[in-house]
Amino acid sequence: MSGRYPASARLLHWAMAALLLSMLFLGAAMVDRWQPWATSAIQLHKAFGLLALALAVLRLVNRLRFRAPPLPAGMPAAQRAIAHASHVLLYALMLALPLTGWAMQGAAGLPVQVAGWVLPALVEPDLARYGLLRELHAWLAYGLLGLVLLHAGAALHHGWVRRDGLLARMGFASEGAEDPAAMPEPPALPGAITAGDSPGAAPAAAEAVGEQRQG
Repeated sequence: MSGRYPASARLLHWAMAALLLSMLFLGAAMVDRWQPWATSAIQLHKAFGLLALALAVLRLVNRLRFRAPPLPAGMPAAQRAIAHASHVLLYALMLALPLTGWAMQGAAGLPVQVAGWVLPALVEPDLARYGLLRELHAWLAYGLLGLVLLHAGAALHHGWVRRDGLLARMGFASEGAEDPAAMPEPPALPGAITAGDSPGAAPAAAEAVGEQRQG
């Protein structure tokens, strides 16, 4: 398999991955809000969320500019369908998660501020709506975490087990270093049996090695 994503897509992919993991772990740490650092963590989580929303929109626009590299030829149809569905879900969650967080702040009557600018609320203040959005935001976060782990596990499986070049599509190393088929075979030792030799080649090779030692 040959072909990789453009450099812009690869940079956005890894930047988004680092940001999402930071947001998810920060959100999990904020469950206990009695800690003295909770207020600062909440503000940082909001800033990360708005940055994630901007990157998700930028990544989606950038994705529409090119066609994705082809999947490995030997990849089963079911895996192709799962890969396509997981990518659609990832984009949907990357947009829905910060939007629900933004709406949740509006429902709580808490304005979202960025560098001194107050962003408009997406919904009117309503405590009941706040509770629903808070619950939805949490479940979307769990879903995104599970999907990210599934996505990473599948990528590592293709990169380390199947070795079909799928993982290299988002890598930055040279394609020759990533492609197992492009690696040269080690030189054969004198008298070694190769895959293409006939079954009777083994005794002949052993006899030839013995003659060389006697000489």
